[in-house]
Amino acid sequence: MDDREALTQLRSMAMRCDHAELVTELRRQPWPDDSLQLIGDGLLAAVWDSAEGAVDLAHACVTALRERDWDGDQELADALAAALGSGPTPMLRPLPVDLEELAMVLEGDPVHGGGRIDLRTGEVWPQSAIEYAEEVGEIEEDDDDPERWLWVHCEGSHQGYRDMERFIEDLDDQEFGDRLAHAISGRGAFRRFKDRLSERPALITRWHAFSSDRQRGRARSWLEASGHTPIRRREGPPR
Repeated sequence: MDDREALTQLRSMAMRCDHAELVTELRRQPWPDDSLQLIGDGLLAAVWDSAEGAVDLAHACVTALRERDWDGDQELADALAAALGSGPTPMLRPLPVDLEELAMVLEGDPVHGGGRIDLRTGEVWPQSAIEYAEEVGEIEEDDDDPERWLWVHCEGSHQGYRDMERFIEDLDDQEFGDRLAHAISGRGAFRRFKDRLSERPALITRWHAFSSDRQRGRARSWLEASGHTPIRRREGPPR
């Protein structure tokens, strides 16, 4: 199985909450360091579901997250530790938010970006969806009820650009890294980066995993700074 297939399989198991298969796979394969946010979320759900073998893996994930220490890693490690009973429960409001959708709103176009999170459902509403819903009367204009909505202000692509720089810094191939560094100079950096990266298909898979995990962590950190912690729509801590 190549890296792309392994990542796709890991993502699929985590997203569809196939805890037994996820535990089996994580026992069999070395963990990709650039997918710990995805792995941690899957293990958190597995621990809540009392999946066999999940506890030992979750303890290992806590250690790995704390050592890696990207944005959002400490928050996820704290959530795992609380689920394992080895740490305090964070005093945060559970909210079933899709972190990838939140990341898209947080790091989109600052001119047309931003949006809201529906605090009743956890649904992420990009600004374009809000405007359409107002036009068709699905929601009222100027509805800014803080009991229902959590506003999300777009922070732009600065962190995404830093991700490209960090990815390049971590490459073993200095010559190709120099070519990528040249590609991200000036306007159109993201497009040129992807064009240049397409010359190395294996690196494309690695980049997508790296970028996705960093965005996921930043979204988690942002959400928790607002007083909320993400949970799955179909999952939650035992009552």
